[in-house]
Amino acid sequence: MAVARDRGFGAIMKGSLHTDELMAEVLDRDSGLRTGRRVSHVYVMRIPAHPRLLLVTDAAINIRPTLDDKADIVRNAIDLAEALGIARPHVAILSAVETVTSKLQSTIDAAAVCKMADRGQITGGVLDGPLAFDNAISLSAAQVKGIESPVAGRADVLVAPDLEAGNILAKQLEYFAGAEAAGIVLGARMPIILTSRSDSVATRVRSCALAVVHSKAQQERARWPKDAPRFS
Repeated sequence: MAVARDRGFGAIMKGSLHTDELMAEVLDRDSGLRTGRRVSHVYVMRIPAHPRLLLVTDAAINIRPTLDDKADIVRNAIDLAEALGIARPHVAILSAVETVTSKLQSTIDAAAVCKMADRGQITGGVLDGPLAFDNAISLSAAQVKGIESPVAGRADVLVAPDLEAGNILAKQLEYFAGAEAAGIVLGARMPIILTSRSDSVATRVRSCALAVVHSKAQQERARWPKDAPRFS
């Protein structure tokens, strides 16, 4: 990892080793690729029956993310969406219901993350939650339930409440809905291509391409921060 960091690699890719082994090196405090942000995984999925790309996060890294973790998970996904040309992506914070209840911690976290966005702690996207999956992707479902939301039916990013939900959702979209998928880990100094043993060659190639796109955007942001003046 020190070599990748010191030589300014654009991305790294997992080879024939366990994810835990790779991520332990990535997160090493002395020689790793840590930044001030929590790392998280994002799937980018193109679904034949859906009109837009969907980003699904986190399905591979954070098992039971805390509120602070979820804030960084959202920030990472927004950065990737922007790199893909999605201006002000619509971010749905998912739960099983649309109302905030003490019986479901994920609804409380969703509301808190949205309030963080209201206060400027998370920028670049339009957030709403808690939203159930149907309301996030179907405007008609949201209308039937009387949900008024700028995100309902228009979500670009789906933020799962935990790893199990995210992993199941992503794999259902791939195997039941025929989604073409690519996935990378963000939040480190460079994107990490974290492939699964069951991934096809096409998925691996798409993931590499995704990493290149994000790496270039990351380098551009380093040169020109979002609030920096530009001159033509």
